[in-house]
Amino acid sequence: MENTKGISRARFLAGAAAVGLAGAVLPAGQAGATGGGRGLRHRGVVYTVGAGETPGTAWSAARMRRDIRVIRDELHADTVDVTGDGVDRLTATAAEAAERGLHVWLQPTLGDVPEREILDSIAECGRFAERLRRQGASVDFSVGCEFWLFVPGIVPGETVLDRVENLQKGTVDEARMQRRLARFTAKAAAVGRDVFHGRLSYAAAQDEEFEPVDWNLFDVVGIDYYSYHRQQADYIRELRRYQRWGKPLAITEFGTCAYVGAPETAGMGWNIVDYTKEPNEIKGDPVRSERTQAAYLIDLVEVFESMGLYAAMAFEFVTPDAPHRPDNPRYDLDLASYAITKPIKDRPDDPASDWHWEPKEAFHALARRYRRCAQSQ
Repeated sequence: MENTKGISRARFLAGAAAVGLAGAVLPAGQAGATGGGRGLRHRGVVYTVGAGETPGTAWSAARMRRDIRVIRDELHADTVDVTGDGVDRLTATAAEAAERGLHVWLQPTLGDVPEREILDSIAECGRFAERLRRQGASVDFSVGCEFWLFVPGIVPGETVLDRVENLQKGTVDEARMQRRLARFTAKAAAVGRDVFHGRLSYAAAQDEEFEPVDWNLFDVVGIDYYSYHRQQADYIRELRRYQRWGKPLAITEFGTCAYVGAPETAGMGWNIVDYTKEPNEIKGDPVRSERTQAAYLIDLVEVFESMGLYAAMAFEFVTPDAPHRPDNPRYDLDLASYAITKPIKDRPDDPASDWHWEPKEAFHALARRYRRCAQSQ
């Protein structure tokens, strides 16, 4: 059953910027212990299946099928993290990825709707993932992403924007929030276990003090990871703490934007857009640098390989609602996008315009690294 009430991560980021979310809510974390590794088992990319912000960026099955083929044949990924809202979109994309022989990481992300609807979405997607698994597909199922943000009732506020604003104001009872979060996470895990009998996971924020997760509920530890360090050894020390559970570790998101200094923002690279203006525009004068984005991604992939992690999925393949405007840098919203491709409209000022994407340097760099990883396995 199709559900279009969810909120995309891109829409959250826009809202967070609008209310002035500070880095304290999505911090980089502290360092832990060291260790070695054996190569990256699953190398992939996040593919979001939201409904689209405008008629021109609405989800398209034909476009999705072309993208999945590119992910396999040109990016040389072996995994697709299928996420977003809309059970029909999620399942159609997961089925296409499985048909193409890719490992599927299926993760519904539904927000700003009643708890029951979110649990129902988890159940529907989990049943579909189980059918794929029984048919011989390689599938992991994640019950969701950062519930504190998306699920009403954990943090006070009817919408994501309300919840972000309350967090930013410091008016949230953190102990109560974490009790509510633990209860819902346990419910979601139980629903997932009931319908899916493969590897179960969840995508948590990397600040364990803010979002503590009982990983005994899951088979794979999943972390959305946006740290910045100058030395690879510091990433390794930081990531080691997530391995203390003795379970496989998956990096469910990692990435940065394509401008000078973006990696140093530790996950806040999107905050260079003034969303209060229409049309939205870039603040200041950031210097576009696709090489900066590519170098950061490869640095992290090398770290993940050295640690022998279970999976890593770059965020993300394409962000249709952040078009590249080489003719007008003030409106080059792709600067604030984490995608490894850049959307280009046929008619830049027309919201209904058709569009295509072109690969960024990050796409080519990942493709080379993923091909090398595949050849070494």
